[in-house]
Amino acid sequence: MREVSISEFIISRLIRIAGYSAILFVAVIFIFLLHEGAPAIIEIPFSAFLNTRWYPIESYYGILPLIGGSIIITIGAAFIAVPLGLATAIFIAEVAPRWARDILKPMVEVLGGLPSVLLGFIGILVVSPFVRTAFSLPTGLTAFTGALLLGAISIPTIVSVAEDALDAVPKTYRDAAMALGATKWQIIWKVTLPAARSGVLTAIMLGIGRAIGETMTVMMVTGNAPVMPTELIALFRPVRTMTATIASEMGEVANGSVHYHVLFFIGIVLFLISLIINLTAASVVFKTKKRAERILS
Repeated sequence: MREVSISEFIISRLIRIAGYSAILFVAVIFIFLLHEGAPAIIEIPFSAFLNTRWYPIESYYGILPLIGGSIIITIGAAFIAVPLGLATAIFIAEVAPRWARDILKPMVEVLGGLPSVLLGFIGILVVSPFVRTAFSLPTGLTAFTGALLLGAISIPTIVSVAEDALDAVPKTYRDAAMALGATKWQIIWKVTLPAARSGVLTAIMLGIGRAIGETMTVMMVTGNAPVMPTELIALFRPVRTMTATIASEMGEVANGSVHYHVLFFIGIVLFLISLIINLTAASVVFKTKKRAERILS
């Protein structure tokens, strides 16, 4: 048996510690949220959280408008980001020449690193007036504006991860399909995309997770009105998200008050939603890999 050197032993232990520490950090964050948010369930009846009115000054703590605002903006952003992101990833990985790919990929990654507050500033000065004028609305600070900007924020994440997944598909798959007479687009839709399905799904879930967790942009361009979105027209009205509520009110709330604990309870809800999205993505990827292994075997 090969002897393990001291450096190799130390590196392997450091990698293992890093992996365990990631799990530990998530657990510590969740425990902290529970410690600060659980008193809200004791101090307020759970039915009060199912109210459609959020007005803490008068002890109205209905979080349904906040959840609804987050969902409608995230869905709108997904409808924008997923098609554009996947189309861009396919173009970079399968269509663009090598010199164009070497330029476009770094540009997309740079766009992904832009501060969200900068995009929110652009949204206030450019996107919001355009939406107000184009749709003849009283204000351009709407859920639709937030969805446009969140879609723009999510696109670089989807493009980067999906392009890596498509690029990882072995060239022999494409050569075999071409030898059978398949066209360029048939190879993309029938061979490359199915082979990279797990990576593409991961890209989509990461993009959605980025959208639902965004704070500054939605706080700046959505109007911050905690109104329950019950109709499709609510997409063109002001809304408020869970993240924007926490960011805008946490700095002014009294430490240890009911309002303080309710904000942490909203953080728990947001944490669970993000966890469900990530677990769903992991489950889909795991099932896809198992199915591919059964087919190959």
